Formats: sequence, C-alpha cells, structure tokens
Amino acid sequence: MKAATGVLRAAVALADVTGIDALSMRRLAQELNVVPMALYKHVANKEELLDGMADAVVREIDPPAAGPDWQRVVRGRILSARRVLLRHPWAVRVIESRTGPTPAVLAYLDSMAGTFRDGGLSADLTHHVMHAMGSRLLGFSQELFDTSGPSGPPVPGPATHYPNIAELAATAAHDGGSTVGGGCDDQFEFEFALDLLLDGFENLRRQGWTSARKA
Repeated sequence: MKAATGVLRAAVALADVTGIDALSMRRLAQELNVVPMALYKHVANKEELLDGMADAVVREIDPPAAGPDWQRVVRGRILSARRVLLRHPWAVRVIESRTGPTPAVLAYLDSMAGTFRDGGLSADLTHHVMHAMGSRLLGFSQELFDTSGPSGPPVPGPATHYPNIAELAATAAHDGGSTVGGGCDDQFEFEFALDLLLDGFENLRRQGWTSARKA
C-alpha cells in the first residue's frame, strides 16, 4: 500500500482523467490495486479525501517570488494558482464545496495576506483587500452568467427586452480554452480584473486609506 501522500497523488491523477464525479473510494482502490477498506487507514471518508486533494492541488502553487514590488509578487502567485487550476479543472468545485478552508488553503491565504502587509498595506486595508479579491486569490472568479454551454454566450431573454446584455454578448470574444470552472472567465478577463484591483489597492495604500468613518 502506498503512503497517504501517494493516495492523494493517485486520487488527483484519477480525477484529472475521469473528472471528480467519477471518483469514488472503490475506483481509487482499484487504481491502487488494493481493497477499498485499505484506504480507510489513510482517510476517514471521501470528504476527508477531497480535503486532502484540495490541499494537494493548492500546494502546487508557486511560492512567492522575491522582491519589493508587492503587486508583481501577488500577480505572479495568483497566475500560478490559475495555471494549477487549469491543470486540475475539477479542483474549483472541490475547493468551493469544503465546509471550511483546509490547512493548505489557510496557509496560502495567510502567505498572501503577509505579502500585502510586507508591501505596506495596513492590516485594515489588507482585510478589505482579501474580501475584494475573493476567489481570485486562488486563481478563478465567480461569473455573473454561466456561458459554458455548447451554444456560446447566451442572452438571458429576447434582445428586444435586454438590449444592453444582447450587445455585450455580441461583442464577446472569449478564449474557451482558458476557462476555469463555468462561465466566461477567460485569461484576458481574469488578468484585466486582477490588474484593475491591484492598481486600485496600490492607490489606496498611497493615500493612507482607512475604513474608519470620518468625524
């Protein structure tokens, strides 16, 4: 029987091939050539297995680069996270489905908060930055509309009733190969929003922004 890390590695590889819905303890045991009960020496149940898989994926994210430019460091780390999720497209669903952040996710978020603080952002600003970034910290964004269907970007209703949305849908030119999860979260849109946010945070830092209400 392989060590626990080997079990997680096998589970991640299997999910990459079959998708997360096809993953089961029995299927994983077959892949490892053991009886299903042998897996329970390493994980209590499938939910604990999924926790470990989420952590295994997050640990693939590159460590923070050296240098004083916090925006470059944060941007590079987030784009590394995105590349990891593109290698494991099932991981977004697993991460979102956890009832709480797993140890590796917590360690990653703690490290990112440390990068903001080392860059000169106050604890107050960093708190709000982490909220504003949301899932982008982990390399994906939750889109307003799911445009992942086979017919391309849908218009939610007749164009005569929703002309502005119809106009936006007609101008869409998404890179379907770069989507993480559902929706039109392509690479260009992701980096566009990321750069806007990082520039905005830097402007707030320079202004000495605080959330305290003015008298």
